[in-house]
Amino acid sequence: MTAGARSFAIGETDFLLDGEPFRVLAGALHYFRVHPGQWADRIRKAKLMGLNTIETYVAWNAHEPVRGEWDATGWNDLGRFLDLVAAEGMHATVRPGPYICAEWHNGGLPVWLTALEGIGLRRSEPRYLEEVTAYLERVYEIVAPYQIDRGGPVILVQIENEYGAYGDDTAYLEHLVQVTKDAGITVPLTTIDQPTDQMLSDGSVAGVHLTGSFGSRAAERLETLRRHQPTGPLMCAEFWDGWFDWWGNTHHTTPAAASAAELDALLASGASVNFYMFHGGTNFGLTNGANDKGRYLPIVTSYDYDAPLDERGDPTEKYFAFRDVIAKYAPVPDEVPAASGPAPTFEVGLEPVETVVAASVSRHETPPTFEDLGHLSALVAYEAELGGRGGVLRFGEVRDHAWVSVDGVAVGTLSRTRHEDALVVPAGRRLRVLVEEQGRVNYDVRLGEPKGLIGPVTLAGEPLTGWTATPIDVAALAAAATDAATAVSSTIGVAPFVLRGSFTLDDPADLFLDTHGWGKGFALINGFLLGRYWSNGPQRTLYVPAAALNAGENVVVVVELDRVADAIARFVGGPDLGPLEE
Repeated sequence: MTAGARSFAIGETDFLLDGEPFRVLAGALHYFRVHPGQWADRIRKAKLMGLNTIETYVAWNAHEPVRGEWDATGWNDLGRFLDLVAAEGMHATVRPGPYICAEWHNGGLPVWLTALEGIGLRRSEPRYLEEVTAYLERVYEIVAPYQIDRGGPVILVQIENEYGAYGDDTAYLEHLVQVTKDAGITVPLTTIDQPTDQMLSDGSVAGVHLTGSFGSRAAERLETLRRHQPTGPLMCAEFWDGWFDWWGNTHHTTPAAASAAELDALLASGASVNFYMFHGGTNFGLTNGANDKGRYLPIVTSYDYDAPLDERGDPTEKYFAFRDVIAKYAPVPDEVPAASGPAPTFEVGLEPVETVVAASVSRHETPPTFEDLGHLSALVAYEAELGGRGGVLRFGEVRDHAWVSVDGVAVGTLSRTRHEDALVVPAGRRLRVLVEEQGRVNYDVRLGEPKGLIGPVTLAGEPLTGWTATPIDVAALAAAATDAATAVSSTIGVAPFVLRGSFTLDDPADLFLDTHGWGKGFALINGFLLGRYWSNGPQRTLYVPAAALNAGENVVVVVELDRVADAIARFVGGPDLGPLEE
């Protein structure tokens, strides 16, 4: 064993740290949802709430968005993240999937993987197993040296993720276990499932410790878990202390007192716990997932989750309620984290910018998907000749939101959420359909579904063929706008509309960008893509981490797809995540 190495094992009734009973008090903190400059702060605040362990998923598509281009630097520096956990004297649990759900786009699976023709996801299909094996070996190359028996913080590694809700391919799980062990992972392995008999049975694999995921009725759920895990410690490895939001709904919260009472019942039973989430963070960039149970519902940019530590990293009422409960069962540090004061408030005028971004225009008989184009950003412009015709324009399906124009004049929109697939277009020369991919479904059979214009396209009942497709990179568009010498009068009649402004800060500070008065689009500061905004709500501000700002000049760019009624970027004192459910 390495110097400083310790032991961690599963005993007859407890986890054993150096041979002594140990209760895991963990909190979920996804390094890929938090600016690296803020990792240490969030980890420190977890310790101050009384936690002894940090849990994180590993998002495959964050590390390898393009096949063969593996990245473990910057935002993806899992090793540095684990170093910071260790520096705070805390332990770590790692959940590498390969599937993670997490309301993260495509459930963490890379688009290039799910786009492989005939690929068999999350099962014993040879090509899938080959790619998954290579992925896990890369992850474990990072994680293995950080195990507790080598002097590091890692005490648990999870196999797959809530697999019993998806499938029952035991051979697949056995393969993941073997790959994990062959890669030098020696700490205990776990699985997680919601505590129903079928899910626990289908998602378990011999020799791997079962844990549960739930947020209420702890005694009942633990009893079910115990039937399937007769010995060893009981653990709620996802204690749901909040919930996520989707566009067009309300902001979801759970009462602090009720959550604290559930936690008390859980800890009184002797179980270990992992808060999902301790600190949710943000779906920066284009990383939000989506739900679809008959209606497509994309997840908002904020992943605040009504967690104990809010999106800005401030302790909430729930933080202190949980801290008080934990203090009944374990030591809690005397130090208490302070909440931030109001964020700076000011306004920045925005001017339209005409940008030129090199794009590859390709020709096709029928509209290609985003996957056909190998396009990882959010927009593709499709065009076709109408030849003076008009009538009902119909698509097999629009994934996910489209702006339709004829000869440069907007004629309407189509929304997948509203199940819209047709509209009447006037007679004209040229049709343009701008499609936004709003977020990839993060679970079940819709993993990896194609994006763009799907299926046949007809005009007045006749096939419409002969298309061009132009991928639009949102980040590149904003970069071009940032570098443009001067703003210009807007002469373009169709989206995307690009606006720019600048402001000066003496010292970087967390900001909240107010999106009231804007339609739908993306906001960037200093080239950093904060995420999506939409007047549909509930979210009406975007969080701007101080670590993304400069002392001195900062440039804000808005890429608008609908309309900007008010060409001003307002920075307000705090978040507006929308109205609460009555």
